[in-house]
Amino acid sequence: MVEKPGFFGRLANPSIFLKLSGAVLPWLTGLTVVLMLVGLYLVFFVAPPDYQQGETVKIMYIHVPSAWLAMMGYAIVTVASIGSLIWRHPMADVAAKSALPIGACFTLLALITGSLWGKPMWGTYWVWDARLTSVLILFFLYLGLMALWQAVEEPSRAGRAAAILAIVGSVNLPIIKFSVDWWNTLHQPASITRLDAPAIHSSILIPLLVMAAAFTALFFVLHLTAMRAEVWRRRVQALRLTQVDAARAGEGARA
Repeated sequence: MVEKPGFFGRLANPSIFLKLSGAVLPWLTGLTVVLMLVGLYLVFFVAPPDYQQGETVKIMYIHVPSAWLAMMGYAIVTVASIGSLIWRHPMADVAAKSALPIGACFTLLALITGSLWGKPMWGTYWVWDARLTSVLILFFLYLGLMALWQAVEEPSRAGRAAAILAIVGSVNLPIIKFSVDWWNTLHQPASITRLDAPAIHSSILIPLLVMAAAFTALFFVLHLTAMRAEVWRRRVQALRLTQVDAARAGEGARA
């Protein structure tokens, strides 16, 4: 009796992935729009200004979710890279490659909004402390992996090389997370993911969590869309190679 493949095994078939993602994307897109509208309403019409930062605190509602997704994006790249190297999952390198530009954009957004937030708070747009420097290194890792994919023409070789670099670079994730605890930095320590309770009032915390959910949903919409585009790109490339081989075979037969 042949055992049926599990869920992730079925996703190894690009056709099944295209079918499932095509069914999920409209619902996920709708959820993203709803969450974003609710989040923006809460940010601009419900959340009060901070007693110290004033209206500048509203940058937080973009900066914090972007920083979370910068790390989550790289975590997805790392897990997908492990799946590609160890289990040879056909869709793993597609997932890793597709997450790179999205993660890079969120990392850049976190750096820019952090600088804009830091100017009125710290008196400068940039300081070379552990948190900011490690996030900048994360951005360079994203760019390096994207460049590696472009530099190697053969997808299998590019995928293996990028997977190794991504796994090695994942050591930067705990450094980003715990840098404010390990070193004395200007960046504030964790205010939400604490063992006791969040150090943010609910009037600010709830809009922040809604915006985080909206940004996370947006990330997965973009990721699934990018993965679908990559699958179709590879299919078109394979079809072109088949046509070229057929044309060469025809010319050889005529000769």
